[in-house]
Amino acid sequence: MITLFYDGYCPLCVKEMDQLRRYNNKNQLKLVDIHQSDFEQEYPHIDKQAADRILHAQLEDGTLLLGLDANCSVWQAVGKHPWLKVLRWPIIRWFADRFYLLFAKHRYTISRWLTGQERCEPCEKGVCNKD
Repeated sequence: MITLFYDGYCPLCVKEMDQLRRYNNKNQLKLVDIHQSDFEQEYPHIDKQAADRILHAQLEDGTLLLGLDANCSVWQAVGKHPWLKVLRWPIIRWFADRFYLLFAKHRYTISRWLTGQERCEPCEKGVCNKD
């Protein structure tokens, strides 16, 4: 099982988590919103501020994956988007990682452009509330 720590205030992130939940039919993933009220108590080994800057995933053996490594691993775990492994090829990886960091830094603005919503307040089920 892979535990993915995501930003539940980001509309695009929440949409991606909704997709992952639909494909998680073999319980390969545990999706954890870093903004849940008990996050620091439940996951004291995960730096919330770091996880807010870059996607974090933890494998069962405790290995921590960051950014696109985390993203690619969760999609691989649910058997979808096999093309993502191209982003981990050596030369492409360098560019893809920089693009990911730029995206992560500006994800709220990008969310506003693409969805009309910059931030959301997640409800208990991890669904983006628009109110």
